[in-house]
Amino acid sequence: MRLNDERESSNIEDQRGSGGGGGRPLKIGGIGGVLLILGALYFGVDPQVVFNLLEGGGSSSPQVTAQAPTAQDDAGKQFIGRVLASTEDVWTTYFQAMGRTYHEPHLVLFSGGVNSACGYAQTSVGPFYCPTDQKVYLDLAFFQELQNRLGAGGDFARAYVIAHEVGHHVQNELGIMDRVAHLRTQEAENGAGGLSVRTELQADCFAGVWAKRADDAKRILETGDIEEGINAAAAVGDDRLQKEMQGRVVPDSFTHGTSAQRVGWFRRGLASGDIHQCDTFSAPQL
Repeated sequence: MRLNDERESSNIEDQRGSGGGGGRPLKIGGIGGVLLILGALYFGVDPQVVFNLLEGGGSSSPQVTAQAPTAQDDAGKQFIGRVLASTEDVWTTYFQAMGRTYHEPHLVLFSGGVNSACGYAQTSVGPFYCPTDQKVYLDLAFFQELQNRLGAGGDFARAYVIAHEVGHHVQNELGIMDRVAHLRTQEAENGAGGLSVRTELQADCFAGVWAKRADDAKRILETGDIEEGINAAAAVGDDRLQKEMQGRVVPDSFTHGTSAQRVGWFRRGLASGDIHQCDTFSAPQL
């Protein structure tokens, strides 16, 4: 990616080294919670442990030892700052064209564990967006897992992860999360065609919209970048993760969509640059 000349976002909160200090169990519920379940699968954590946290069960959160940032981490922070700034530019312009104001999210870097408005989380839950405080939470260690364990390396793979989480913030800004929360009382949340899958696939599509518009504006993409993003989207499909973790695929427990679906909706946003093409909730076939 061509980001060397891009500005860095001022909306980075660096809490690395604090260790999070423990606190009340993570209780996001609904949309935010399914992000953490997938994060557990990323890191090989028993999802039931995360379910217990989401329900407020179990003992108080354990203390964790955080590592001091390294030079490599600082380079990672700079990259994240530039990607986040790019999302700010794209979505601010897009919202202005709709006659709306885009409120930029903050991105919290942490190591080991962190307290959010949604509760306490450890690194093992992976990146997540908390709609309560409108912040994205990320431990840089996740990118090593993405590359080493899931085989999805490269700078655009990392950018895709950030853009996907920001995509959830865009959903929040557009009122989609509130509408989904209302629908949860009427429709199934999990499963191959459930609300969680549709929410996640839309965030993938929004990530594609960002990439398309950012590249149109500043030519940030290089040869091979799109392939890295597609590889990352495929790597985190429910079917692929379930097959790896438990040797079988259970569509009724899907929360994020299959590899093919994630790639398909990311491509859709990338091709169109139009959020109206990302209406997963009306799509009869995902």
